[in-house]
Amino acid sequence: MHASEDFLVIIRHAPHNASWLREGLDAALVAAAFGQSVRLLFMGEGALALCKAQQAGAPGQKASLPTIDMLEMYDIDQLNVPERTLDELNIGLESLVDGVSTLTDAQVNALFSQNRPILNF
Repeated sequence: MHASEDFLVIIRHAPHNASWLREGLDAALVAAAFGQSVRLLFMGEGALALCKAQQAGAPGQKASLPTIDMLEMYDIDQLNVPERTLDELNIGLESLVDGVSTLTDAQVNALFSQNRPILNF
């Protein structure tokens, strides 16, 4: 096992179910603002945050797409989603924002087996 210098932030919740998505993105932005390399992994309903066609939630809830779009300004350019998640949600890669990479189950397992900080939201 080798040490990795990046944080792995896992987003598992849909954009408007709770504040988990916003908190995960905020944690990623704070880490990046302090010079930490950050990789985002969107699993399960969290992958819905990457869909191009998003709307704001209930009154007072902002859409997450503007935050997703500004991640690159913070040098967060590793946006990953498991292929299995896209299959389960019946979402095509073309429906997601630019810059998203898919991962096989083996690649996801490899991420978890590396010695790195993992934040789970």
